[in-house]
Amino acid sequence: MATLKDSYTLSCSSAFRDAILALAERRHVNAGDVARSVMLVIPEAVIEAFADPGEPPEDDRETVVLKSGRAEGRPWKRKPRLQVRLPPGLTVPFIRKALNLALALDGGTMSLDVDHPDAFDARQAELAAAEADRAREEERAQKQRELMGLREEIDRLRTVISVLSFDPLPNGVTTRAEALHILGFSPYSDPSAREIRARFRMLATVHHPDSSYGNHNRMSQLNAAMEMLRKAG
Repeated sequence: MATLKDSYTLSCSSAFRDAILALAERRHVNAGDVARSVMLVIPEAVIEAFADPGEPPEDDRETVVLKSGRAEGRPWKRKPRLQVRLPPGLTVPFIRKALNLALALDGGTMSLDVDHPDAFDARQAELAAAEADRAREEERAQKQRELMGLREEIDRLRTVISVLSFDPLPNGVTTRAEALHILGFSPYSDPSAREIRARFRMLATVHHPDSSYGNHNRMSQLNAAMEMLRKAG
């Protein structure tokens, strides 16, 4: 009687996927067999304590061509993945850990006492802890890189807002040319009503007193400029 198996999709980095597939090819098996061999000889608690290589970073994507549906033939970027068939009831992180442990055993950074397959000596525990620490450190570094990216984006937006800001006219908006200037158009341009409304909505979002960068005087002159151009139109 065939053993019931489930199909698991493991999202992972391209490097991890390629390393597992290369290991499976050298052993003349598939990726599921690699994971299964680890689960057979190493205690579940040991596998669970091992480092999970985790999800791929945001810039690690592969391009595939869709083979069905309305978008058939179009390229699509997705997370790198491994497809394995294993007994039901497992979790994706647990399978990734088992595969990561297989790479550690194959690379010689860990060893297995075949005479005592349940033994996991202090040195191996130390290596597992070090690997887990390395994974956590990499996760922290990734979050730090993402935070730096967000800070750079905030700085860029602040620069954009400073460019959009204008010095309120000392005597208010008195001419059409001044109204166009307040809305960021050339004083001699002839924007459409639609363009004027779109520009007003964008600048009002920035300069409304309730916003973080709001200014009452700028908002008042934006309203005055809009009213003047509306009447002139």
